[in-house]
Amino acid sequence: MSTDNEGNENDAVPPAPSVPSVPPVPAAAPEGAPPVGDMPVGDMPASGTARPADAPTAQGPAAHQGDGTVPSASPYAQPQQPAQPPAPAQPPAGSAGWPPPPPAVPSYADGGSPQPWGAPAHHAEHGAPRKRRAGGLVAAVAVAALVAGGIGGALGYWAADSNASGSSGSTTVAASNSPKDFKRADGTVAGVAAKALPSVVTIDAQSGEGEGGTGTGFVYDKEGHILTNNHVVASAADSGQLTATFSDGKKYGAEVVGRAEGYDVAVLKLKNAPDGLTPLALGDSDKVAVGDSTIAIGAPFGLSNTVTTGIISAKNRPVASGDGSSSANSYMSALQTDASINPGNSGGPLLDAGGAVIGINSAIQSTSGGGVGQSQAGSIGLGFAIPVNQAKNVAEQLIKTGQPVYPVIGATVTMEEKSGGAVISDDGAGGTPAVTPNGPAAKAGLKAGDVITKFNDTVVESGPTLIGEIWTHKPGDKVTLTYQRGGKTSTVDVVLGERKGDS
Repeated sequence: MSTDNEGNENDAVPPAPSVPSVPPVPAAAPEGAPPVGDMPVGDMPASGTARPADAPTAQGPAAHQGDGTVPSASPYAQPQQPAQPPAPAQPPAGSAGWPPPPPAVPSYADGGSPQPWGAPAHHAEHGAPRKRRAGGLVAAVAVAALVAGGIGGALGYWAADSNASGSSGSTTVAASNSPKDFKRADGTVAGVAAKALPSVVTIDAQSGEGEGGTGTGFVYDKEGHILTNNHVVASAADSGQLTATFSDGKKYGAEVVGRAEGYDVAVLKLKNAPDGLTPLALGDSDKVAVGDSTIAIGAPFGLSNTVTTGIISAKNRPVASGDGSSSANSYMSALQTDASINPGNSGGPLLDAGGAVIGINSAIQSTSGGGVGQSQAGSIGLGFAIPVNQAKNVAEQLIKTGQPVYPVIGATVTMEEKSGGAVISDDGAGGTPAVTPNGPAAKAGLKAGDVITKFNDTVVESGPTLIGEIWTHKPGDKVTLTYQRGGKTSTVDVVLGERKGDS
């Protein structure tokens, strides 16, 4: 599958940073590539100079906005006043029967003018039995309410009087204002967020032309290195300006130490880094299980320090993503999560329930079709993160040498999706052999036309799937490839080679 990166870049920043939206992107060969969809695995040139070959280009769609029309509401109708019934006539004096004569009305009722109480609304015909009236029930309810109110008032007066007399009893419980009572437990989402937020930064990237965007990063070590996505900082990497803002509002300038376009990983270094930086603990992404809880922190649509939660909904998801600014894509065997991730979350940490980083949020799936004037796509519950084990290896390479190192098999494969495997092309880039002479694939006996269907125990559905799996390893690792040739299935071991840099 393919998606676009969801970071906020290539647009003016405040007040609402704009970023490339995130559609599924069909894999397509970049210009200057071999026949349709072919790309050399691990041998892709970098964008701008040299870039990874045949990386599919992603277009950024945008989500539709509502028309904002609010239906008008009719005012409530005023209730009509009930008609006042005429005063009933008194029964003849001395007449017997029900009801008995009403009691005398106290002088304070109705301004002191006595009125009949409980009198019937009309006389029954002579000799006809009298009926009980609903008015009696209403009066009874009113009396009951008055009695209850009187009791309540008396009790209230007694309680107030008792307190005023120095009684130590109390009918209320006051919440403590002590800060320690509001501390969240470490195992809660609030507890994890409280510890992690001070180590997460919002990155503002401004290019030399004044364009830019917003993304996220996190403290990698005490020396002030910040780990993030390459597409977050790419626009400002050469001649722009980078700023990192912490959750307490403090801002620091930053510079690029190194970036890996194929991995979509970059490392920054804070200028005049403060003392006391707390790096986020790194987890083990190989041990993550589907259903594990996740916590994502970032700046969706520029809203810094946003925390969302979800679960790991899938593992080893093949994703080819791009930011729409170049024809080069990155490839990952991603962690899939339903935690809400939006443009601006790029480069932020995906944490487990204990607060350890298990991935770098990098891309989202989108259903919108894109187009001029449409807004960016947002989360539909399909977010993708680079596994932290892979990101850590890349970060160490970038800090040490300033350039990435890619493992390769030395073969060019087609980039068509759902092709039933990774097909080794007939020709390589620029007319070179599809299988590099004396390379890892050649030494293992692989040939043009072979269809690689498994990488170790992982099913390979396409070229991007194979690349994503290869890049989770290191040069020198031995892997097992299953392939088909002429209807026959074979298995072979391959020792991965290496390629340095994005050229």
